[in-house]
Parts: sequence; C-alpha cells; structure tokens
Amino acid sequence: MEIRIKNIRIGGETSPKIMGVLNISPESFFSDSFTPCDQVVTRVEEMIREGADIIDLGARSTALNAPPLTVADERERVLTAMKELDGYGAVLSLDTMHPEVLDAALHYDLAAINDINGLGNPEYAKLAADSGLPVIAMAAHRLPGDPLDLAGTHAALQEILDRAGKYGICNLILDPGIGKWVSDRPLAADWDLCRQFSGLKQYNCPLLAAVSRKTFIGDCIGKPAHERLYGTLGVLFYLLENGADIVRVHDVGASRDIVRVFEQLCR
Repeated sequence: MEIRIKNIRIGGETSPKIMGVLNISPESFFSDSFTPCDQVVTRVEEMIREGADIIDLGARSTALNAPPLTVADERERVLTAMKELDGYGAVLSLDTMHPEVLDAALHYDLAAINDINGLGNPEYAKLAADSGLPVIAMAAHRLPGDPLDLAGTHAALQEILDRAGKYGICNLILDPGIGKWVSDRPLAADWDLCRQFSGLKQYNCPLLAAVSRKTFIGDCIGKPAHERLYGTLGVLFYLLENGADIVRVHDVGASRDIVRVFEQLCR
C-alpha cells in the first residue's frame, strides 16, 4: 500500500524515506539532539540539507523515568516551534499523544500526525480523522509501547487497524513500537521484533522503524546514547532489508548514506 504525506510517496514500491527528529524536549534521553525553540529553523534547514524527507516535531520525552511535563507546557513548546516554522515549507509531522496539543497544532501547516498511543484516545482519534492527515500509529493496547512480546505487538497493531477503521482513517502508517516504553518489557522483545519485522507487512500498511540510539542497542554494545550511532545504523540496514518504509532518526546524514547504500545493493 502506498500513501502520501504531502507530495512524498511512502510504501509500495517507493524508496525508503528519512524522518528527522526535531527534538524540542530538554528532558530527552539523547540530550545531544535537543534543539531550543529559537533554533528550530536552523536545525530543520540542516536536516533537509542532510537528506530528511519529513521532520517529526516532538516536545515531550517518553523515556522511562523522564521528568513529568504538563500538557499545557507541551502545547506551549509545540506552538512556539510551529510559529517559528510557519511558512517555511518543511514537511512536518507532530509527535504527540494529547488531543489538546494536536488541536492547537492543526492551525498550522501540519502534514502528518504521529500518535504513540495508537489512536487509543477517542478524542484524539476523532481529531486525527477530521483533519484528513496521514496518521502514524504506534503499537499500544492501553499505554504507548505496552505490548510485551511479538504476539502482543501483532495484537496491538490489529487493534489500531480496528480503531482506524472505526474513525475512517485510511492513510495509516504503522509503527511497531520498538523500544523499552514500559518497565516490564524485556529487551529481548525488541530484538525479536526486529528479526520478525518483515512479518508486519501482512497488515498492508507502510511501516515506520524508530530504533535510533535506543536502549536495546545500548545494552548490546555496552554504550550510552551518544555512542550508539554505529549500532543504530547496523539495525537500520537490517530493517530496511525487511520492509521499513520510513526510518525515524536523530542522525539524518549517516542514515541517508545507509539508505543510499541499501538502494544500490537492492536494485
């Protein structure tokens, strides 16, 4: 299945796309990626030069043990950044699970919605449906990333398809939710999900792979977030081989090189 985010074709027989992370959360697990709101234009320009197709704006850290942030503060951060970017023309997606934040952002030039709660909030799902924008939905039963194993991920993705159908959302990208989102999820579950990534093509939706510098990679190589680039690129190439249509990354330039090499080898 192929969908479009603005003029960008995703899925089907198209080449994999790069989604660059625009992180305006100082609480992020990867502090090197933080961009203050008054520097977002410069950072977006840099990512586009490096090869980003889509910019994913996020204002809240979802890492385990991250400091709490009110919805009002998240909304203020998002609106400040979007005002800076207004009229710039970048293809923007918004990473939020709160309807209040999404509703405010929809007054600006948003191209896609990234919901780590998998359309589990009815108010949010209705807003997303009414917007007509493509939706990226991450595997979730009741909480973001709460499936504990491969079978649970498949069940959660089926729930997302059911929710999307209920609200009439057709332009859907699935994110299997690789990463330690909840404390009782074992790291082995992430490796299993990566090994079996190609099996997710059965849902006939484009697939997003978001593994950049995550805990399971750090656990494998014994390195902190700021030293996980090479490990990330190794996992990234494997996921491209197994059907990833979008890769969500902190390191756009290095990831673009990996995608180009992958495309050359797979011609």
